[in-house]
Amino acid sequence: MKILYDHQIFTRQDYGGISRYFCEIMDQFSDDQEIDFNLALRYSQNENLHRHPQLNRFWTQRNDYFSDSKLFAGLQKKIHINALNHIFDNQHESIKRLNEQDFDVFHPTYYNPYFLKYLKTKKYVLSVYDMIHELFPGMFPEDGTAMLKKKVIECATKIIAISDNTKTDIINIYNIDPQKIEVIPLASSLQINTSDIILNLPQKYILFVGHRVANKNFTFFINSISSFLYEEKDLYVICAGSEVFSENEIHLLNKLKIEKQVIYYPIINDSTLSYIYRNAVLFVFPSLYEGFGIPVLEAFSCGCPVAASNCSSLPEVGGDAANYFDPKNSDSIQKVVEDIVHNGSLQDSLRARGYERLKLFSWKKTALKTKKVYDSLLSQ
Repeated sequence: MKILYDHQIFTRQDYGGISRYFCEIMDQFSDDQEIDFNLALRYSQNENLHRHPQLNRFWTQRNDYFSDSKLFAGLQKKIHINALNHIFDNQHESIKRLNEQDFDVFHPTYYNPYFLKYLKTKKYVLSVYDMIHELFPGMFPEDGTAMLKKKVIECATKIIAISDNTKTDIINIYNIDPQKIEVIPLASSLQINTSDIILNLPQKYILFVGHRVANKNFTFFINSISSFLYEEKDLYVICAGSEVFSENEIHLLNKLKIEKQVIYYPIINDSTLSYIYRNAVLFVFPSLYEGFGIPVLEAFSCGCPVAASNCSSLPEVGGDAANYFDPKNSDSIQKVVEDIVHNGSLQDSLRARGYERLKLFSWKKTALKTKKVYDSLLSQ
């Protein structure tokens, strides 16, 4: 069985969850003699390709790619890598592979429908990660993703949703036949730190990981626990990853008088991230919407207690291994956070349940279920 993946997400992302998802699947398929996959790329510096030895052939060092051209050797010093990707247009490579028709199933990595006119009689599977563009359009005023996604969802032979919640959203928003959608959960790729690194972190902290954009609900969360932090002077919040605090965030923390207790910390690598998870009192995920919620599994893998929103896919992923709150209710957030911080036996129980819950998820399972979807297309 021959599978063709296209360039899209590997042109858009140098890092990121979607490209990691496809890399994990391809890495699993590398050891499967029944699957012959190809990734249509001319150029990519995606780190998820680079970190998998089986996928290094698709990753290109910036200097090597243009080593035979004095013109581009000069250009590469001046032009951002994404602009170079645009100039050489990885899409041409995908179109070339599509025109060759040397594949059984096509699996695009994002939502641009450019490929529809080149498929001919071939079938395609589409992975849908969330419906955030449709449910929170105000967050993406100049973004055309929802319009593009609608077209490829409606034309897909089969759809993979990464959670039951995402499947429900697809059905409700686009009235898609439920039989057309298969739910295939994701897994955690976090490599657990076993080294002796020691980071300069507070002794006692709550962990918030990732972007602090509107749907992640950080501002409401920090307002909700501000009085608790103000009373507990030895308790901190670490915001790991994403960007340093904005002027508005700094102003808010100063206004709440907790500016010294809320700290930004960059994520340098998996060792750093796993260390931060392992030493936290708890991980808090107050998001208003998640298509899946991989950070919950990351926390489980590191033995970190989890408190999360009781909405979208998070209860589906966390099961009975997390404690939940209403992300729009300040009292609910503060109570759940206080209960875990003050209760060592509850922390231990959540850790144990997290380890058990994690056993339900693996990239091997994700790849096997994805392979079944491909097989089902060939048998139609």
